[in-house]
Amino acid sequence: MAREPDEEWDNHLDALQRSATQHQWMDEPRYKRLFRDIEDRISGVLGGGEYEWADRRVFDSVFDQSTLLALHKLMQGGEIETLDFPIARGKEAHVFHATTTNGPAAVKIFHTTNAVFKSLSKYIDGDPRFSGLKRRHRELVNIWVRKELRNLRRCRKYGIPVPMPRANLRNVLVMDLVGNENAPAPRLKDVSIDNVEDVFDKLLTYIAVLWQNATLVHSDFSEFNVLWYEGTPWIIDVGQAVVEQHPSSKEFLVRDVTRTVEWANRNGMAVDTAESLLRVIEDPAPNLEPLPGLD
Repeated sequence: MAREPDEEWDNHLDALQRSATQHQWMDEPRYKRLFRDIEDRISGVLGGGEYEWADRRVFDSVFDQSTLLALHKLMQGGEIETLDFPIARGKEAHVFHATTTNGPAAVKIFHTTNAVFKSLSKYIDGDPRFSGLKRRHRELVNIWVRKELRNLRRCRKYGIPVPMPRANLRNVLVMDLVGNENAPAPRLKDVSIDNVEDVFDKLLTYIAVLWQNATLVHSDFSEFNVLWYEGTPWIIDVGQAVVEQHPSSKEFLVRDVTRTVEWANRNGMAVDTAESLLRVIEDPAPNLEPLPGLD
């Protein structure tokens, strides 16, 4: 998720806070007990270290009743030990570093306010995997999380390096952390690449494999949604990815290729968008080895 300018982010967070459900429910005895069970284990959500942008508004806006109940159940089930600190933010979700019995994880918590997901319905409508489902807002958020989970699994099945999903409940998604024990890998936009041509070829191959083999389009492919880890680009934020049958899939494919070409050209190459698009569509895509963690 692309980090937004501070002023724009403050305005967005204030709007989220105004529309978020208030926390009076926490005064009820049964919820007081529940919150006491996990209070120390989520104390890191207010920030630490370099993430100075986290403040009380993050808790008030992101951690509503449904989210806290979901976290409680995931902790009781052993999927999460603690939420340690925030590592990414966006209009649709916050991502937190977590400690688990299986090593560090990334916990993505999707916002549940009405304003957040109105613009995202275009990625669900037209996707036959989710046709006929109810469109109430809360259900739309849950559909989006399940969509990201299924897209992650589909990407890994066809050898695309994306975080391995571990668990999800309601608006909470638990994934492997791409990075080291203490921090996520940097985004492609934030690193200096020596072998730009090789990385561009790899990114274009990923887009081609998604289109030809997995019949998916990422739909938001850019240097903001690529992590650079151990010399390899990893793709993130696949919730908006759509299948080929989606009525806008070709439009999204052109946009993905265009943004990838623009990144390459900003970094010293002279790549033609039309030629790159033909390569994605017409050149046979390789069959990559599936990544572990599939059902």
